[in-house]
Amino acid sequence: MSSVLGVSVGAGTVRLARPQLGDTQGSNAPYSFEVQSISMPEQQADEAAADVIAGALAASPEIAATTITFRSEPQARAIRAAMARRQLTNYQLVPEAVAAVHFAHATSDMREVSTLAVYDLGSSGLTVSVVNARTSDVYQCERISDISGDYLDSLIREQQIASGRIAHPADPAGLAALDGLCRAAKEQLSNSNAVALPSEQGLVLLTQENFEALMMLAIESSARMARDVIIRAQHPVQAILVVGGGARIPLIARVLERTIGVPVIVPAEPEAALARGAVLLARPAQVQQAPAATPVVAALGDEHDSTPAWLTAPARRRSPLSALAHRANSRRELNAAVLTVSSLVVVAGIGLGLGYGPEVLERGSASEDSQAVPATTPPRPSVAAPTSAPVTTTEAVHETVAAPPVRQQATEPTDAGPPPPGPNTYTVVPGLPPIVVPTLPPVMLPGFPGPGQ
Repeated sequence: MSSVLGVSVGAGTVRLARPQLGDTQGSNAPYSFEVQSISMPEQQADEAAADVIAGALAASPEIAATTITFRSEPQARAIRAAMARRQLTNYQLVPEAVAAVHFAHATSDMREVSTLAVYDLGSSGLTVSVVNARTSDVYQCERISDISGDYLDSLIREQQIASGRIAHPADPAGLAALDGLCRAAKEQLSNSNAVALPSEQGLVLLTQENFEALMMLAIESSARMARDVIIRAQHPVQAILVVGGGARIPLIARVLERTIGVPVIVPAEPEAALARGAVLLARPAQVQQAPAATPVVAALGDEHDSTPAWLTAPARRRSPLSALAHRANSRRELNAAVLTVSSLVVVAGIGLGLGYGPEVLERGSASEDSQAVPATTPPRPSVAAPTSAPVTTTEAVHETVAAPPVRQQATEPTDAGPPPPGPNTYTVVPGLPPIVVPTLPPVMLPGFPGPGQ
């Protein structure tokens, strides 16, 4: 028969919880769990917890799932590293607040509670969490070390030494023994009004009235801290669950209820609540496969074709680089044609832009002796920028726009007359040089049919 294991890792104690024989994992009787507490140094809590878990799994092969609670992300990373060094993989980590909420559902009536505050007072500090009681989402979680179980024990120790009944221990070992005796007296006060415990240094005598007066300031401060965490979470709570060894102090529940104004839930054996809540969450760990690597487009010139499917159609399309080159060539052809036409328009507007149009028109109509003899040449495929030659005689001699200007020598007589006007020669303004419009090669634009099509 398979079993499950729940583990809570405290500052100085590791607690293991397992269902007793005949109980099932889904049972609503968490008090039938077997709980084992193991003390350890605080500095080696994660390593000691991994050793304890490894020993429990080796002694009980029927354990099919393990759940470990953690307080913070650094602690979770330390536990994972310790478990990996021992090659333990069938486990899961859950926040302490989540385990506390599941334990509260198993032991209390939570039908009217949508948001729960968890007050966890342990030996090394106080942790206050605000959790969604239905989805286990943690809204806010804060921890302080100023208020702790060890601090409360030190208050009792100093009060006993100050009373004169207890001598101050001479060495650290005696001081640790006295702290343990004061802790035992504190725990016994949860069921009695007074306690007297003998020790090597004297008699530890403590009454409930003296104890509450001694603890009141610290507990009221912790209640205000819990109220501030709830306010920062911006989710009103309907109840407070008190867990940890400090939950055995009755004064804590009374101060919390008076300060926050909601019911306070204190389970039996509150120090083992997290371990038992972890048992309720124990499931076999699921090993997830690593995600497949994302295909990468091969570099240009690679001998293997690794083009992803989203770049290809059922028939292989033109590559992205060739498509870009084709678009660039088409744009260059179109830009050249536009530049040529623009140049012709500028040449045609030179005469009018110079401001001599009216005077030339008058002289052209009054005198017929001045003649403009245009000289043209047949158009060529390649088109250059039109250039006008300087006037050297009374007759305006203009050269072709394609050939470079050639000046005639004044001393050399010429017998040949001016060539006849070409088909592309146009006179825009009488008296001004004619304009020769070159023949442009046909421009093929992508997506448009050619001539004759």
